[in-house]
Amino acid sequence: MIPAMHRIVVLALPRFVLFDLAIPGQIFVLGLADCPGGPRYDVRLCGMEPGLVESSTGVPLHVAHGLDALREADTVIVPGKAGFGADGAAEVLTALRAAHAGGARVAAICTGAFVLAEAGLLDGRRATTHWAHAERLAAAHPEVLVDPAVLYVDDGEILTSAGVAAGVDLCLHMIRTDHGVEVANHAARRTVVPPHRSGGQAQYIERPVPDSAGGGLESTRLWLTEQLHRPLSLADMAAHAHLAERTFTRRFKAETGLSPLQWLQRRRLDHARRLLETTDATVEVVAARAGFPSALAMRERFRQATGTTPGQYRNAFLSPPAAAGRDGVKHRVRRESGLTDP
Repeated sequence: MIPAMHRIVVLALPRFVLFDLAIPGQIFVLGLADCPGGPRYDVRLCGMEPGLVESSTGVPLHVAHGLDALREADTVIVPGKAGFGADGAAEVLTALRAAHAGGARVAAICTGAFVLAEAGLLDGRRATTHWAHAERLAAAHPEVLVDPAVLYVDDGEILTSAGVAAGVDLCLHMIRTDHGVEVANHAARRTVVPPHRSGGQAQYIERPVPDSAGGGLESTRLWLTEQLHRPLSLADMAAHAHLAERTFTRRFKAETGLSPLQWLQRRRLDHARRLLETTDATVEVVAARAGFPSALAMRERFRQATGTTPGQYRNAFLSPPAAAGRDGVKHRVRRESGLTDP
């Protein structure tokens, strides 16, 4: 029996992000075009009114429907946009609130979360957005429980995702919720994306280690980055700086904002990430080169920091030449087709 068509309405606000807007059509329609059992979703675009809407890159898009289309939606998706919120368009906020009150599931991709927050739909709820804008969302809407680290948040009838490609994960999650794992996996294979990255997985955030160029302990910090493969104690670091441990710790924290051991742990983790991204070294070798006492210790630290494992991180970021050397072309093609687990 063919499931009833689920109507999705994607709201294109002025200066919308093209990539975000394209995701629902690609995943819900093209991803399931040849799925056994037939299509499941009817995806429509709407704007504040029918006509041309300009994207954040200046490319215009023609939408056939105005805000009235939200009344007939089973799911409303708000893509990210340049700027934050609905730019004072009260009719947009009213239409979103009415759609939610009428029983529609409402989702936002990336900075689309600001629009939902402005409409009051995220009050008291956990939500996420692109990590670069999470602090702004939390400051502008303190009643929203902002989680800046995860890929997406499913809070029942309200869902939000992190930036850009995390919108793919969110849409696949909605398909899994609506129709199960097999249908979602079909859409993932058709789109050539990983079939499942859990919402709780960390966004891949670049967290620079605080430093103070030209600070009094700069030479010691440079020395430390060259000695990451070695076990280093606070006494070793203080000795290099020719300071007592307490004095060294105080000055180091004043210059970097971190204790010496915290700073060193960050450097070790960053070095491990670079090795995973650019080499085919085993996890054991990476752990040794980055100065972790064991592969197990590195895995635990990696999971705490990123919400994922070194192997999963490598699958996401390893450059093609290294991947081919490690897995072989045949295995890589099978993995990308969804025939094996990544």
